[in-house]
Amino acid sequence: MTSGTPGNGGAGSLEGAVVAVAGAGGPAGHATLLRLAEAGAVVVGADADPQRLAEGVDAARFAHGGATVIGDTVDLLNLDETREWARRTEKEFGRIDGLVHLVGGWRGSATFADTDLADWELLEKLLIRTVQHTSLAFEGALARSGRGRFLLVSAAGAGRPTAGNAAYAAAKAAAEAWTLAMADAFRKAGGEQGPQAAAAILVVKALVHDAMRRERPNAKFAGFTDVTDLADAITGTWSTPTEEVNGNRLWLTPKP
Repeated sequence: MTSGTPGNGGAGSLEGAVVAVAGAGGPAGHATLLRLAEAGAVVVGADADPQRLAEGVDAARFAHGGATVIGDTVDLLNLDETREWARRTEKEFGRIDGLVHLVGGWRGSATFADTDLADWELLEKLLIRTVQHTSLAFEGALARSGRGRFLLVSAAGAGRPTAGNAAYAAAKAAAEAWTLAMADAFRKAGGEQGPQAAAAILVVKALVHDAMRRERPNAKFAGFTDVTDLADAITGTWSTPTEEVNGNRLWLTPKP
């Protein structure tokens, strides 16, 4: 699969767009809510943790007065509830131009032999099932948008798994495959005119944020992507032609 580099979207580049963020309660979610609001988008965040979600929504509203940023507590493991979230969002705002998938989770072991399959059962839900549900729920609206984006954040380890990361890497690889299948659907639907929506993967080694740096002031976090840089890259995909985004792995860390 070819790789690409997301463009840099300036403030206001998403004026009038409506973007949903799944897993908006974590540090990457908070940074993405802020950046999308700064770019002028209506932002609809969802998370299973209402308190963390509210903190991110309030911060984005406070930082960008007048921005429309709302939060919904959604069980993304429930397909019907996820479909209802998409339906409700499109009905209220008239369109959906993006779904950013930031639902995360990690489990690992010291060795391959020590792998606990309970870790797989958890990661399959967090990293695969939520991708399946959000993609199926939002695909129609993204196709209707004219510039829809389905963006999965993945890890470089999906393509080069280590012995202790079997469950995590396998789950990430499956999520990537599912996203690329969605990209193929957009490609086929676009025909000779090219895709009218894009599904793509933003690849990081790992993410870092300010709280991690405070906790480990001597750590170098080599190759890690700051959550603010991830948010910039996410926003920048709307400034990149759809055909250059669709079906690609967009690397935010050096390729292994």
